[in-house]
Amino acid sequence: MNPPGITVTARSDGDTVLIVIEGEIDLSNADHVEGEITAAISNRTMSAAIDLTAVTYVDSIGMRVLFELATRLETAQIGLKLVAPIGSPARRVIEISGLNAVVDIEPHV
Repeated sequence: MNPPGITVTARSDGDTVLIVIEGEIDLSNADHVEGEITAAISNRTMSAAIDLTAVTYVDSIGMRVLFELATRLETAQIGLKLVAPIGSPARRVIEISGLNAVVDIEPHV
């Protein structure tokens, strides 16, 4: 069950997983978001996409979750891309933090 203010859903298509996050990623739910993402990525996953299109806010703890995910998946040789439309709240935070230098960012799924 998702805590208030956040929804995380995942679907797999073969060795690819798409994780859609909606709402705000902050201190109150970052552990939940991280747990849901981790649970969605199996040993058979070759690539993952995190859709942040409907994310309205990301604080520093939420960015920590995304940076740590990028590091973990790189170590496991699992491809990662983030989906965040140009000008969206999530995209702006990703660009300010420098995460876009580490992970591919796409404007749509």
